Parts: sequence; structure tokens; C-alpha cells
Amino acid sequence: MFDLDDPRFRPLWLRVVLTGICLVWAVFEFVTGSPGWGLAFAAVSAWAGYRFFVTFNPDKEKQP
Repeated sequence: MFDLDDPRFRPLWLRVVLTGICLVWAVFEFVTGSPGWGLAFAAVSAWAGYRFFVTFNPDKEKQP
């Protein structure tokens, strides 16, 4: 659904900030008593972290 290998995500600081925002929002949701939203944002943060720091390849050829 989202192309996280897009070249605009190449700067490391941007990937760290985006993943961090999702993680901070997950903690906020848990603290305010919304565990469902907290789990959702924790999952998004984990997915973004995996895609941005483990499998990130901005030079990958686009498949038509």
C-alpha cells in the first residue's frame, strides 16, 4: 500500500523521525488509556522500523 523504498526516505534522520513519531504516539495512547490505538501505532512503528532499517532499498527497480 505504501512504498517505503521511495528515494525521498533516503535521509536517515527522516526515517528515524517518522518511526519515532509513531512510537511516541503509541506510548501516548497507552498512557491515556487507549490500548487498542496504542497497539495499532506500536504495530505501525514496528513495521516502519523493519522496513526503514532492515529491508530499506531506495535504489530498487520499480516493478510495472
